[in-house]
Amino acid sequence: MTLSLPEFNYVRRLVLEQSAIVLEEDKGYLVESRLLPLARREGFASLDLLVRKMQSEPIHGLHRRAVEAMTTNETTFFRDFHPFEALKKSVLPDLIARRAAERTLSIWCAASSSGQEPYSLSMLIRENFPQLLSWKVRILATDLSTEILTRAREGRYSQLEVNRGLPASLLVKYFQKRGCDWYLRDDIRNMVDYQIVNLANAWPVLPPMDIVMIRNVLIYFGVETKKEILAKARRVLKADGYFFLGAAETTFSIDESFERVQFERSTCYRVRKT
Repeated sequence: MTLSLPEFNYVRRLVLEQSAIVLEEDKGYLVESRLLPLARREGFASLDLLVRKMQSEPIHGLHRRAVEAMTTNETTFFRDFHPFEALKKSVLPDLIARRAAERTLSIWCAASSSGQEPYSLSMLIRENFPQLLSWKVRILATDLSTEILTRAREGRYSQLEVNRGLPASLLVKYFQKRGCDWYLRDDIRNMVDYQIVNLANAWPVLPPMDIVMIRNVLIYFGVETKKEILAKARRVLKADGYFFLGAAETTFSIDESFERVQFERSTCYRVRKT
């Protein structure tokens, strides 16, 4: 099932052009492991036949499914924990005070994968800020993968997935077990709207956001793409809003329009006042 170097380089170029994700030269094993299940589903006897088929045709659904297969969908409930503590203790109380007159709150979880991050936010709000139940609260979750968003909307998770980061008290309170899987309650699931957005392409018109979370995705892009994404995120974020990146990500030396905000054991960013 090993791809030749030209075939591997074709996949690298395709992924870069369609998603701006940079696959390093030593990622051949990753490409093969991600594309092999797709090749089997599509009825190809080998990976090289799958790639040759894509090479012989204009960009269409098969190419899109290949690119989606290469995206990383690693996520957990309350991932990294500390940003959610910052949201609970500092960020949301501050925004609730600032938005008391308008009683609206908009949150965007980009690269939301199978939904654990936006649903963690839904549960955090329901558990700690009951006053927001009478507000207009919108949680927008986006990803470039149609398949992963379809799964996220369903709110269905395996035992392994709910074991990763989800407190037992919240599992019992907000999920129902059916067969081997756990299903999120409709009232929590319905707090989240899902939409396809490819961060590396032109963004659709988005409402001004109080909180933007683009966590653990910038690490897969080149510097120029990072600059473009940060610039677009800055335009979406309200002047007094909060911007969260992953723990290994930063705006420093990329976009100096942001300033770092330190919480107890977490950081986020805000637009620097001019």
